[in-house]
Amino acid sequence: MAHLIDGKAVAAAVRAEVAEGAAAFSEAHGRAPALRVVLLGDNPASQSYVRAKARAAGEAGIDAETLLHPADTPEADLLALIAALNADDGVDGILVQLPLPDHIDEAAVIRAIDPGKDVDGFHPENVGKLSLGEPTLEPCTPAGIVEMLRRTNVPTSGAHAVVLGRSNIVGKPMASLLLRRGLDATVTVCHSRTHDLASITRQADILVAAIGRAEFVTADMVKPGATVIDVGINRVEDATRERGYRLVGDVDFEAVAEVAGAITPVPGGVGPMTIAMLLANTLEAATRRATA
Repeated sequence: MAHLIDGKAVAAAVRAEVAEGAAAFSEAHGRAPALRVVLLGDNPASQSYVRAKARAAGEAGIDAETLLHPADTPEADLLALIAALNADDGVDGILVQLPLPDHIDEAAVIRAIDPGKDVDGFHPENVGKLSLGEPTLEPCTPAGIVEMLRRTNVPTSGAHAVVLGRSNIVGKPMASLLLRRGLDATVTVCHSRTHDLASITRQADILVAAIGRAEFVTADMVKPGATVIDVGINRVEDATRERGYRLVGDVDFEAVAEVAGAITPVPGGVGPMTIAMLLANTLEAATRRATA
């Protein structure tokens, strides 16, 4: 069986370090690092994510406030709110919870956020710096994966990393991070149009699955001894569960664990790291603003 990479344990270590840094920041500047989360509507999944983020931020000594607005909030009103948060010197990080209602242009909203307060790391300026290898606020999920690889001593230098998925949130920034000096992986990005996909994933020393399809990666797609990072969170029907469903990743965990050298579970793998890196980004944004 593969070694289980415990995202909860790694995230706890990161959060403890953030708490120390937040306490030092508060002592030095007379206030805690401040995060504002904007949520439109009552999507249950988004509400759950936001509650988890706010709870984790509070535990780490970060001043977190959730700004709730109706789903039919006009785009102009949302942009005005973001402008006010940009101008507020007491706010260090801004996160607009995605997805947004259909009548709002997500790209316009992301571009409206001050890049220095963009703790999601989605603003084009931060994306560009990431691609250039310059210091910036990095997207939380890919940054969390890198932190897991580092802290569990997974070799990356010279390794062939295959990223399955090309989203702006995970796939593309994941490739950019793995290519950076210090990580030095050789990276292949695959997607839904890739020919003979399994022949490529079987070459991976590190396989990052972020395709959004339940249990898509099967054992015959994995190189023996590979490190498999499962980013997916999918609901599948399960009549034996009280809620009527269970959560699975993009990887067929039980089968792949028989082949891989190391693997992340779902839940308890990448998810906790995403929230931990959001807190780290908030502290980083606060520190940069205070020393600018």
